[in-house]
Order: sequence, then structure tokens, then C-alpha cells
Amino acid sequence: MHDHAPAGIRSGHPRRLLAISLGITATVLVVQVIGAVLTGSLALLADAGHMFTDSSGLVIALIAASVAARPADERQTYGYQRAEVFGALLNAVILIALGAWIAVEAVRRLMSPADAEVQGLPMLVVAIIGLVANGVSLYVLSSAQRTSINVRGAYLEVLGDLLGSVVVLVAAAVIWVTGWMPADAVASLVIAALIVPRAISLLREVFAVLGERAPAGTRVADIRDHILGTEGVVDVHDVHVWQLTRGAPVFTAHVVVAPELFADEGAGELLSRLQTCLSHHFDVAHSTFQLEPAGHIEHDAHA
Repeated sequence: MHDHAPAGIRSGHPRRLLAISLGITATVLVVQVIGAVLTGSLALLADAGHMFTDSSGLVIALIAASVAARPADERQTYGYQRAEVFGALLNAVILIALGAWIAVEAVRRLMSPADAEVQGLPMLVVAIIGLVANGVSLYVLSSAQRTSINVRGAYLEVLGDLLGSVVVLVAAAVIWVTGWMPADAVASLVIAALIVPRAISLLREVFAVLGERAPAGTRVADIRDHILGTEGVVDVHDVHVWQLTRGAPVFTAHVVVAPELFADEGAGELLSRLQTCLSHHFDVAHSTFQLEPAGHIEHDAHA
């Protein structure tokens, strides 16, 4: 089953989508800071801090996306797509630092209830504004995040903002209805708990790319079986699969072929069939095969 192509605002270039999301996030940030000052809410301030981090992250993502769009050259033979990965790494580190600060401040307020006076109704209004804005931003990024680790990082941040807005809204409603002020600090702790796990998840994906692990869901054994099932292939070895960034897998393999293929000049046709197989069955657009006759001996260091 195939996903329908995104339409409307979601069909734009990733950099344009990131810019739209940045504009929404920066606007809500200003509203939340003002709301936090007027209401005395730590949860709103924490969410504003989260928004500030997201704004910074989106700026980083935009810069990384611009750098990644540069063409390959003699020094950067694969191009600059890895810039997206480094942008995602920086975003994850910022998120973890923010989560730690929110947790410490929330505990301090729970231990000093006198500092926790909050106005519930204005806090509720600001939370609703944040919820709607984050929902729009999440919708804008929902399609592009499937193919770019950079947009994926921004998407996860906005998703955390959306959940954070829900938490703040609940806390504001509790304070407004019952007057129980610790709800604000508790909401702040929940926001911190939402931030850290997704930052760790993003870090894992970054390390998987930098560690040149096979993309998630890719089974090297299945690829090897497909290659071996191709007519004329005798054996396959030195199979490597990694990715430059999310959605950009790279594949290399040494393929031992029947001697008559070289004699009949059928190697070119076989190469086309192998590359088509990788592209259609495993969504690998960049594949490199070394075709070898049976009995070929490697002359490199690890042969």
C-alpha cells in the first residue's frame, strides 16, 4: 500500500516547510513568554523554553538543509547530506540540556510552594493557543519528516511541543478549577519527561547513521538472497549497506558471476538488472557492484 503524495502546504521543499514551522514556533514562543510572565507559570515558561530550543533547532535545521543541498565535489564526493545528521545531533543535545533544567526548576518549586502562585485562566488561554499552533506546525512537517532526518528532528520537537501544550492545558484547567498550584510544577516535570526520551531516540538514530549501521528495517540477508536469485550470479560477498542520512541508503557488494557472462558481454545487462532490483525492491537508489569472474582473488589487505 502506498502513501498518497502530500498536497497543499505539505508538498513544499523541506527548507520551505522548516521556515514555515519556524515562523509558527517563534510566534508561539513570544506568546508563551508573555503568558509565563503574566501568570507566573513555570509550565508555560518551560514550554516557552522548549519552544526557544525548537526555534534554535529549526534555524540549525534550515542551515543544515541548505548546506546539504550543495552538490558533491572532489573533496566531498558524497555531497553534504551528512550536514543534516550533525544538525540533528546538535538538536538532541540541546533537548537533553533543556529537559534537565526544567526538572531541576520544577523540583525546586515543589519544595518551595510559596513561589508557585499561578493564574489559571490566562495560563489556560495561552496553552490553547500553543496547542493549535503546534498542531498546524506538526501537520506542515508530517510528510517531509519521513525522508529527512533533519526534518525528522524538527518534527519530533514539534510533537513534544504539542504534547507539552496538552499537559500545560490540563494543569491550567486544574489550577483554574481547584486552585491546586503544585499542578504547574507537576506539569513541568511531565514536560521534562516528554523531552528527554525523544531526544535519546533522535540520538540513537544519529549514532546509527554515523556508525554506518544498516538502515532500520533493512535485512542484508534478504538483499543477498535477491542478488543470488538473479540469473548468472554464482556468489556474493563483501555486502555493505549504510546511509548518508535518513532516506539516503548506499549499497556496495562484490558479485561473482558465471564466466560466460563476460565472454558474451552480458555483464552490463546483469549490472542493470541488479541495480534495478535494489532500487525497486529495497528502495536503494545508490548501489555499486563489483562483478568478478569465478576464481577471482582479491588483492587488497583484507582478502
